Amino acid sequence: MKSHFVLIALSMTLVFNCENSTQEISSVNPENWTKRAINISKNDSLVSGKTYLSIYSQIYSQSEHKTHNLTAMVSLRNTSIKDTIFLLKAEYFDTHGKTVRSYFNETIYLAPLETTEIIIDEKDISGGTGSNFIFEWKTPKNCPQPLFEGIMNSTMGQQGLSFVTQGHRIK
Repeated sequence: MKSHFVLIALSMTLVFNCENSTQEISSVNPENWTKRAINISKNDSLVSGKTYLSIYSQIYSQSEHKTHNLTAMVSLRNTSIKDTIFLLKAEYFDTHGKTVRSYFNETIYLAPLETTEIIIDEKDISGGTGSNFIFEWKTPKNCPQPLFEGIMNSTMGQQGLSFVTQGHRIK
């Protein structure tokens, strides 16, 4: 009787573990960007900018022939304590400079000191070892520019790896 119970418990554990391991992997943030959509006038007095951010979906390990996959959290931050800022585009590129995806098709806003994220799943290696983002944004005059950071990490067993990249304004 006791062995039947153990066998049933073990079977249930295997079923649930298999169910969880086959979940769909999403590289697109599940946040609904349309809830943040806003229309801004083309003739506004806002300051325009573009920021480049390097991201690493993979890094080399031991040699150029072996790579290690990473999860990347792309942090989009409004550094102003009083002004709302506007993000026009977040475009993700692979190692070869080809567009992988764009994350929103409408202008979105970030309230003062608000942060939102884009997550690149560890199993999403479409960006490769030299992936990057270009962000287009607008801020009110005399408003600090937004901050874009990439936080890459991976854990296996008891070992972990993490590092940060910061965006650089290119326009």
